[in-house]
Amino acid sequence: MTNVINKLRGGNRRSIGRSDEVARKISRSPKLFAEILAAMLDPNPIVRMRAADAIEKASTTHPQLLQPHKRTILKKIAVIPQQEVRWHVAQILPRLHLTPNEREHAVSILFDYLEDKSSIVKTFAMQALADLALDDPRLRKRLLPILEFLTANGTAAMRARSQAPAHPW
Repeated sequence: MTNVINKLRGGNRRSIGRSDEVARKISRSPKLFAEILAAMLDPNPIVRMRAADAIEKASTTHPQLLQPHKRTILKKIAVIPQQEVRWHVAQILPRLHLTPNEREHAVSILFDYLEDKSSIVKTFAMQALADLALDDPRLRKRLLPILEFLTANGTAAMRARSQAPAHPW
């Protein structure tokens, strides 16, 4: 276990701990990035949550670091039921360069996330689907009724996301 993963330990799930520091470190090191991405599969939910937070933050400015790991993200990490992992995965998926089959799989994952009990997971899934639909007319057509429903019936955050000017619904 490395020093970097140890920075993700301790405390409780209401704190991001030192994940911002870890995100800065892994942004500069593909090897460390891979190690922290693997920590998203750690048995400890606090480590998983903070690793997901660090990966999401680092990939905001360095999305290319995700690419070698897309299979792991799609097949192993995206199926983790922990809400904190899921909401970060929802933010990560649109950053991946996906084949048509991988894209369909990612869309399926995000539609599953729309059924999650966490409204945060649902909101980020909705945003990710909207991002993916920008260049996919078929997905946009499939997503439009869902966005209309969530605009009328979802949480305040969902209503705000579905009305964002960046998405021409």
